[in-house]
Amino acid sequence: MLFGLRLGQGSLFVRSLVLDTNASSTFWLSLKDLSFSTKTHLQQPNPPPQKLLTLLLKHPSSTHLTKQVHSHIITSAQLLGYNNSLLLFNNLLRRYAHGDFPHQAFSLYKYFIHFSPPSFDSFTYSFLLHACSNLNSVTPGFQLHALAFRVGFHSHVYVQTAMVNMYVSSGFLHEAHQVFDEMSEKNCVTWNVMITGLAKWGDFKASISLFDRMPTPSVVSWTAVIDAYTRMNQHEEAVAVFRRMVSNDGTWPSEITILAIIPAISNLGALKICQSIHAYGEKRGFNASDIRVTNSILDSYSKCGCIESASRFFEEISSGQKNLVSWTSIISGFAMHGMGKEAVESFKKMEEVGLKPNRVTLLSVLNGCSHGGLVEEGLRFFEKMVMEYEIAPDIKHYGCLIDMLGRTGRLEEAEKIAMEVPSEIVNVVIWRTLLGACSFHDNVEIGERVTRKILEMERAYGGDYVLMSNIFASVGRYEDCEKFRRLLDERKAFKVPGHSLV
Repeated sequence: MLFGLRLGQGSLFVRSLVLDTNASSTFWLSLKDLSFSTKTHLQQPNPPPQKLLTLLLKHPSSTHLTKQVHSHIITSAQLLGYNNSLLLFNNLLRRYAHGDFPHQAFSLYKYFIHFSPPSFDSFTYSFLLHACSNLNSVTPGFQLHALAFRVGFHSHVYVQTAMVNMYVSSGFLHEAHQVFDEMSEKNCVTWNVMITGLAKWGDFKASISLFDRMPTPSVVSWTAVIDAYTRMNQHEEAVAVFRRMVSNDGTWPSEITILAIIPAISNLGALKICQSIHAYGEKRGFNASDIRVTNSILDSYSKCGCIESASRFFEEISSGQKNLVSWTSIISGFAMHGMGKEAVESFKKMEEVGLKPNRVTLLSVLNGCSHGGLVEEGLRFFEKMVMEYEIAPDIKHYGCLIDMLGRTGRLEEAEKIAMEVPSEIVNVVIWRTLLGACSFHDNVEIGERVTRKILEMERAYGGDYVLMSNIFASVGRYEDCEKFRRLLDERKAFKVPGHSLV
């Protein structure tokens, strides 16, 4: 029995649902939890449903009014006999399901079925299922699934689509697949929900496979597949799908499509495509209206090797539109191109406009100092991060600082900082960075200490043995060099061979 209804014959999946209402009793809110004031909007003692519905439609974003109307329904039973009560009821459900209080949708539903069970329609079940999705709670979703089947909505495309979305949102992909496969009719939204849901949970291959079966893909499904290829690091395939979408299908990319394809473009270093995306964003108004698109293009220009375009594009962004990500992107761009002074200047300008850096911004400017040889500036930024901005350095900040000191031969200072890295975050990469600096500057003494530290942490990586043997060879200590070469073979340490894309 479910809410007083006996389940009939039908889908094996539905009949197999375990409908344990006792287990979910804590989910349904008791009516005493609803203690809302009814004084502001509801001036009439007993306004009819149509009046209440008009008020709700007039104030679509008023959470307070929603609660007032809900409270009024509970305190006055007059609505239960009105013909328009279902319209009002569904409107309240929709506002709760799509708002910040989806659990209240179930409290309202429980009230109605307890006092006067009406003949609910497809909107009722769609909104309740959407509330389940927002709550990431599948237990009431199981119950609604069975009930919707019992009352005849097992073939209703909107209800079934909402059900697929509910299962996908909660990570129940097997159940979502079963509902999807049993649907006699599917619309574009149904396909999009399933494709994007699979991609969301990392089942990229299944998402792409389903897309290939979709009769008429929409921009949402195209975007989901592009994002899936990008997340699988199959960047050429992502770009190929993007071109197919634009050229063959004639679908116009949305802002989300741009955000999905930009990482693939950046990884391929495809400057011409980046320029095309930039032009398209200008034409559609995305660059002016969506700072996420603007920042993505800015970052992509830097990663495609054109810092001049990145700098010029950054200057074109209005001061009111620039945010912390914008400044961090240009600072990072200057840093990766070895333009330390420009990175430092941009950081100072960012501070002048009143923006406070985060740990990513500070890592970017430290990288700029490291690549630009600006050691003193880098040390000041590191101190400023801790003392002024009160940001605890992580392993990347320490690594950047050690690399910066190591590049300029200040190995003793670098070793001291490496020793001061907190034990809970220290890793072998820190010491390998320092060992690389020792190799570059032929410092055997520190190199030996660093190598011992590395071998205490990990012995299986052959690159450490090779690096130390090269340091010995550079100063004529060939016996020690040969010793490390033998250790490399004895311990069967591996070394990843280098490769080139050329």
